[in-house]
Amino acid sequence: MAQTQENYWTTEISPKSFAKGLGLKELWKKKYLIWLFVKRDITVQYKQTIFGMGWYFISPLFTMFMYMVVFGKIAGIETDDIPQPVFYLSGICLWEYFSTCLTDVAGTFQKNANLFGKVYFPRLVSPISVVISRLFRFSLQLFTFIFVYVLFVIRGVDLHPTWYLLLFPVVLVTLQGIALGLGLIISSLTTKYRDLINFFGVFVSLWMYATPIVYPLSSVTDPTLHKIMFFNPLTALIETFKYGAYGAGQFSWTALAYSIGFMFVLLLIGIRMFNRKQKFFIDTI
Repeated sequence: MAQTQENYWTTEISPKSFAKGLGLKELWKKKYLIWLFVKRDITVQYKQTIFGMGWYFISPLFTMFMYMVVFGKIAGIETDDIPQPVFYLSGICLWEYFSTCLTDVAGTFQKNANLFGKVYFPRLVSPISVVISRLFRFSLQLFTFIFVYVLFVIRGVDLHPTWYLLLFPVVLVTLQGIALGLGLIISSLTTKYRDLINFFGVFVSLWMYATPIVYPLSSVTDPTLHKIMFFNPLTALIETFKYGAYGAGQFSWTALAYSIGFMFVLLLIGIRMFNRKQKFFIDTI
């Protein structure tokens, strides 16, 4: 009687699902690498510096004083009856964290070309670690804001946080997601079109002035322009934080939901583009 011979397959080839295309399962298996990169980034940021972590306190304070002179004294822009140091620091902390994450993620391929060319690991580890490691700097700058905030409260200034401040984690995560998603898109494009990095620098600078950082949204009196402002996904995030911190600004659930949805779309597009480009970037970098 003939015996049937069973076949044992060691490799199965199947079409990639949408989830596999994102590479999140492989990223989760290598999650320990993220913390190694985070530790490296934090160490490098203040190593061999004169003031060390003191720069994280000095930078927002210098920026605050510059804004007070240029926009407060010279331009005469009102701040919704909020003390100028408190008003400017609330925007500076969030914007500097966002712009730093966006810029560093956008330069992922260029900054890690040597490392990526020597050893394989999920490339998403690098940009994700950037977003996490920059939280260390952000927390110190946020402490500066809280310190100045408390000083004005002690002096008798009427500043009162609202329960909308509980939305701060949502604001922060959405800010991180937008920076990560857009940074991945820019990083993928600049591997082939390097001159885009010059346009990107100008774009980030102009984006700040299209966001209510140095002026309150209430100062935009034109109804059409006021609505256009909310197409900027950062507008709702900045205004939510300000409204929660000291009760000034404009809060909208619809605008906040739009920002969150915008973040998810950017992340999906960014991760897909990044994963496709990482296979060929060594040939084009």
